[in-house]
Amino acid sequence: MTSTLSPLHDLIQSYYAKRVEQRESCCSSSSCCASADSLPLSPFESLPAEVQPISFGCGDPLTIADLQEGQVVLDLGSGTGYDCFLAAKRVGDSGKVIGVDMTPQMIQQATQTAQRLGLSNVEFRLGYLEDLPIDSNSVDVIISNCVINLAPDKHRVLGEAYRVLKPGGRLAVTDRVSLRPLPAALREDAEAWAACIAGAITKDEWAQILSAVGFKEIEITLSRPLETQPETVLEKEVRNAKSAREPLHFVVSARITAIKAKS
Repeated sequence: MTSTLSPLHDLIQSYYAKRVEQRESCCSSSSCCASADSLPLSPFESLPAEVQPISFGCGDPLTIADLQEGQVVLDLGSGTGYDCFLAAKRVGDSGKVIGVDMTPQMIQQATQTAQRLGLSNVEFRLGYLEDLPIDSNSVDVIISNCVINLAPDKHRVLGEAYRVLKPGGRLAVTDRVSLRPLPAALREDAEAWAACIAGAITKDEWAQILSAVGFKEIEITLSRPLETQPETVLEKEVRNAKSAREPLHFVVSARITAIKAKS
């Protein structure tokens, strides 16, 4: 793993390192998860506090992943391992779950928790989503929970996802999607990037990138349809947005699935 890809990667890495050290979930603030849908109840409350995995997500990708016993699953931006541990139960001992995250503190805690849970079918690798430490054509299902929005080069991230999936493999992610293109001033706000806002792209942009890298059968379902917010209201809110701490109703959670064609 290279030392850094960009100053933005460094900022986000530092932001989430502090979150895990302070035991603070993303969903404790309105910035990231205000419109989170179907967040699962934690099954890990019996673990000591210092190794309890924390959900930093905006949804539940496992509800759309259709995991089967024996599959190889990859979690992009696995954090403290929350979704990986749930996935490990579904794929069983004959399956395998790999979590990739760029933050060493996340990898360390996730590994410790896996050991505490006695899960031998889970491993965590330090790496960037733009350069996955995963063999090509080796993964059955990719999951991710509110992470791809943090990547400045989504085309590269999704291209890597396509590379590592087996033919016929499935992408199943939950993430943040903007109902309108965001203004340049907001996209340059580092705090808004780390808070899962400034990096959000539109549904159409998601579909275009997924199609461009080769994915088929693309489905994107927003937690709140565009029609529920008049265009004039959304555009006014976009223009007036100045801080990641403001309630930005034009960024919503979404469920996104796609398939890598068999041939």
